[in-house]
Amino acid sequence: MKEFNQINLTPIIENTPNPRIGVVALSTDFTIEQDFRKICHMLPIDIFVNRIPFENPLNQENYLKMINHLEEVVGNILPGERIDVVAYGCTSGTVAIGAEKISSKIQKAKPNCCTTTPITASLKAFEKLNMKKIAVLTPYPKKVNQTIFDYLINNNIEVESFSSFNLNYDSEIAQIKPENIIDQISEINLDDVDGLFVSCTAMKIVDVLDMAEQKFQTTIVSSNQAIIWDCLRLIKVNTSIKGFGKLLLN
Repeated sequence: MKEFNQINLTPIIENTPNPRIGVVALSTDFTIEQDFRKICHMLPIDIFVNRIPFENPLNQENYLKMINHLEEVVGNILPGERIDVVAYGCTSGTVAIGAEKISSKIQKAKPNCCTTTPITASLKAFEKLNMKKIAVLTPYPKKVNQTIFDYLINNNIEVESFSSFNLNYDSEIAQIKPENIIDQISEINLDDVDGLFVSCTAMKIVDVLDMAEQKFQTTIVSSNQAIIWDCLRLIKVNTSIKGFGKLLLN
């Protein structure tokens, strides 16, 4: 056998200047990571995802369990390295836990980062798009929907109507076909509202946002669209992105 002989090569170590987004996705979420990469793939940014333990069904008790894991999960996104913004990827979970508590836990792990969540990003989006009176579509069960309704009302958003697929599991939510979502939107009265909010990071709607806005002649904000938009603005990426609704043109 030939004797081992290693040839040492000269590496060029490059520290990329790209802004870095860290995404905390639920362990059960099929959709948010794909939507980030779909919308951002042409941008000079780097996206890093870690998963937080979550147990179905969707309820307050299971949402609250996530906070115990959050600091560790965020800390394990490039440990010891810079992350510019961390996105906590659960709309109803943010409402249950509280956005301030989530932000505090994230910044313990990454002290210098910005933070965002789907619901807080959506509030920013409503303001940007002048959506004061909205219709809401979710996949959640009734008790979870009540918390979303209360949160919106408490943040000075007028909710004209509230519709739901009434599901309990993320896997089921991710299997709702985009065409089915469009069909169900047609059952919602959008005449007297400023737009529609589609809540839940597991809902597969970003691909059809443009088509839906044109078909129903309205403005639509979705959880993933809003959190991606907010991440980009927080890292000063103001690129207008076509194909995913009016919000990402702003």
